[in-house]
Amino acid sequence: MRVDIWSDVVCPWCYVGRARFDRALAAFAHREEVVVRFHSYELNPTLPRGGSEALLDALARKFPDTPRTRLCEREHRVADAARDEGLGYRGDRRNGNTFDLHRLLHLAGDAGEAAQAVRALHHAHFAQARDVFAPDVAVEVFTAVGLPAAEVRRVLDGDAYTERVFADQRAAHDMRVTGIPFVVVDRTIAVAGARSTDLYTRTLDTAWARRPRARQHVA
Repeated sequence: MRVDIWSDVVCPWCYVGRARFDRALAAFAHREEVVVRFHSYELNPTLPRGGSEALLDALARKFPDTPRTRLCEREHRVADAARDEGLGYRGDRRNGNTFDLHRLLHLAGDAGEAAQAVRALHHAHFAQARDVFAPDVAVEVFTAVGLPAAEVRRVLDGDAYTERVFADQRAAHDMRVTGIPFVVVDRTIAVAGARSTDLYTRTLDTAWARRPRARQHVA
């Protein structure tokens, strides 16, 4: 059974949602029959590539009509949700264009390390407040999950996987995705937003039950 997940590196609810989905998948009786594929989605593709800025400064520019106090309140809500899941969460992190990080995630996917790379990026960005938009930091994060440093630098220095990022975003546009995380289970059930572990569990169970018996495997 296939699960497709659209998310962005800097999306805090994707961070929370991934942890909840991971917990549901770990308890799923047929988890060995599930293939998870991660897809690119940029929350703010207009940001310049190659730099970063303080998170609150970035949010203030993106939402100029929202008072900073309101932006801080939103951050506190997602921080509480992250900590409820046992996740580290720092407010002093930076924000930047994620296009090149998405290209690196496709590199990791080709190496069979996509899930590990997503977790590593999330941990570096949200829990450690590392500047993952800096090339040297990105190289460290991706080599830590087993990718050769030379390959990571080759992707950063060129345009490899650009079309794959665009293809993911076209697919999201065609499905009218407006919020992430966006999870599609077995191409039949879509779940938008960082929902509860229980809902992800029910979704996996429902999708499995709907599969023709010839396609099901005994766990």
